[in-house]
Amino acid sequence: MEKEKPKLNLAVYWGAACGGCCVSVLDVHEKLFDVVANANLVFWPIALDTKYSDVEAMPDGFIDVTLYNGAIRNSENEHIAKLLRQKTKVMVAYGSCAHLGGIPGLANFHTGKEIFERVYVSSESTVNKEKIYPQTSYKIPEGELTLPEFYNDVRTLGQVVDVDYYLPGCPPQTERLLEVFMAIVKKEELPPNGSVIGATDKGQCDECPRKRSDNKKIKQFKRPVEVIDDGETCFLEQGLICMGPATRCGCGYRCIEGNSPCRGCYGPPPGSPDPGSKMMSAIGTMVGSDDPEEIAKIVEQIEDPAGTFYRFSLPAAILRRKLIETTVS
Repeated sequence: MEKEKPKLNLAVYWGAACGGCCVSVLDVHEKLFDVVANANLVFWPIALDTKYSDVEAMPDGFIDVTLYNGAIRNSENEHIAKLLRQKTKVMVAYGSCAHLGGIPGLANFHTGKEIFERVYVSSESTVNKEKIYPQTSYKIPEGELTLPEFYNDVRTLGQVVDVDYYLPGCPPQTERLLEVFMAIVKKEELPPNGSVIGATDKGQCDECPRKRSDNKKIKQFKRPVEVIDDGETCFLEQGLICMGPATRCGCGYRCIEGNSPCRGCYGPPPGSPDPGSKMMSAIGTMVGSDDPEEIAKIVEQIEDPAGTFYRFSLPAAILRRKLIETTVS
């Protein structure tokens, strides 16, 4: 009788993120049977009643693969990232937030103090005359209540622990997850540690089916509501910001197929570590003027360029965060 192959121990964790990556794990549909046949889920807080103490009791390296989705926003995110790294053989930064900082990373355009002031004091729906803020520790007669420390910076998973592989996307495409998972199950040869997997080295523009002109120049940038898309022409040539020139392939250009410009969630292709500078360079070659004043007016039409070009990548980018002014006495 053939001996049954041992299953992998699989963990999934949700840090600073929206939860979409966890949904993408469920989106494997009938392929879930393949996952269950090859893996035991040993830790997944939204699906299993496994406690942090249970993970702490696991031997080091007990977990074969961890899919850590979400950025590092607070002390709990960091603590669990380090704990899972200790207990895991293959740590995967799963999704844009773990990979590059994601949407939560846009908070780096503000300080932690500014965020607290806006959320707990100055927002239109808030009444907090005493300016009471959350505390990491508060004593009551029954004992001490604690909350994680809210960090000033949002960080990527790779800025906190060693990451074996990065699986990009917001969320990653389910097909790519299955490919990577089955490759690990079958012990296929994987790229070197630290590689981006489930994606290609090409840029989105290399696979985009939309039509492009030679040396097309842009005189005006517009918002999507201002354009009636013809469904065929390059978005940039229509004056719409599309992150295709600064984004790697792997998603199957699904946003573009849905008549929506690429948002950049798969991150920059190799050799272009900073998607914002890559995108600015691409736009610079398309602006239809040699006059500095006219160029400035054309570029000013781009709504929120920093938030657009670094929508998913600010913590991992050259900018990284808003400059904090300090006074030297």
